[in-house]
Amino acid sequence: MASQQYLNKAIEIVKQATEKDDAQQYEEAFSLYHRALDYFMLYLKHDKNEKLKPMIRRKVDEYLGRAEELRKILDSKKKKVKDTSGTGGKSSGGKSGGGGDDDEEDEEDEEKKKRESALGDAILREKPNVKWSDVAGLENAKAALKEAVILPVKFPHLFVGKRKPWKGILLFGPPGTGKSFLAKAVATEANNSTFFSISSSALLSKWLGESEKLVKTLFDMARAERPSIVFIDEIDSLCSARSDNESESSRRVKTEFLVQMNGVGNDSDGILVLAATNIPWQLDTAIRRRFEKRIYIGLPEAPARATMFKIHLGTTPHNITEEQFQDLGNRTEGFSGSDISTLVHDAIMQPVRAVQSATHFKKIRAPSHEDPTVMVDDMLIPCSPGDPGAIEMDCMDVPGDKLATMNVTYNDFLKSLKNARPTVGKDDTEKQIAWMKEFGQEG
Repeated sequence: MASQQYLNKAIEIVKQATEKDDAQQYEEAFSLYHRALDYFMLYLKHDKNEKLKPMIRRKVDEYLGRAEELRKILDSKKKKVKDTSGTGGKSSGGKSGGGGDDDEEDEEDEEKKKRESALGDAILREKPNVKWSDVAGLENAKAALKEAVILPVKFPHLFVGKRKPWKGILLFGPPGTGKSFLAKAVATEANNSTFFSISSSALLSKWLGESEKLVKTLFDMARAERPSIVFIDEIDSLCSARSDNESESSRRVKTEFLVQMNGVGNDSDGILVLAATNIPWQLDTAIRRRFEKRIYIGLPEAPARATMFKIHLGTTPHNITEEQFQDLGNRTEGFSGSDISTLVHDAIMQPVRAVQSATHFKKIRAPSHEDPTVMVDDMLIPCSPGDPGAIEMDCMDVPGDKLATMNVTYNDFLKSLKNARPTVGKDDTEKQIAWMKEFGQEG
């Protein structure tokens, strides 16, 4: 399992870091702590074991704290070397003091530029090419996003006085239901807005003290580029509920996020914070309040599932009727959008498997690959050994340009459906719905 590999790698590197730390090899220890934290954050992002995650987060905070202590030790050593070599002949009067202030300002500007450069990759320069029509169902969610993103830019005269667009929208629900897909649609449709897509793990995999600076820099960049949308995936790992036993660094990050979203002196006009989470009940109450719209992205209904089958098939050749699409939607109760995507992928591979396992082929009249308008008499398709005209041969014996294009059929889907299982459990769905009834709304 990938997540377990991340955890094992993190533990291995932490052992090396503590050994270097004990040997007072602080520079190497600092680098190793930083590498280990990256692997810990990858584990937290991908693993589904919610019972283990709180303990891992406490360890992450502990190692962050030690890394920050080492950074201060290393910075102190560098400063002593600089003072010894560069200021030995200068007096301690006003000019020297002024020069020190200038150096500190230059260093701070340089660090800010580095943070902006690190976050520069978060700006989506190329649109994901996902339209509203590609999102099946979720009409309430799409309407809220249009109110927040599209309409204020297209019809600014509508949003005057007390009528303001939404500033915070939280998308929550089980995994695979389309939260990130909706965000891609927003990025595509919001032509005049700058879209920042950032994972909370990227913000937290920095040194202690840097995380809150990165949060502030992110919002400063969003203000400079407005109208802008800041999309934060897996926000629960960034803004979980505050507690007495959490580290000071984690608390400062949450405080900075709260201040930037809706704090005194911060202008948030023209900025939408869009976030997604699978576990909304772990969010801090103050963070929850910042998101004015909390929209439940649940499992799709049968009509939406039927539409998803069409969308995921796309331009793949098939001969499935509208009634069969509706039947497939009815047969997949409890499937998420991600489950249906996987099912379609498996179904469209069925013709490939038929070719691979075939022992006999027969000739048919079929369109040419070079020019589909031209019919060719000697194209080959797999067949049963008893079929008239069956030729015993392996797929490796079939010339590449003579294998006829094979349509995906309804039976291909029925074959794949026999082994397909939904990934969202009933208990998880019930917990999501209970939270939605208390704090959110249907999507």
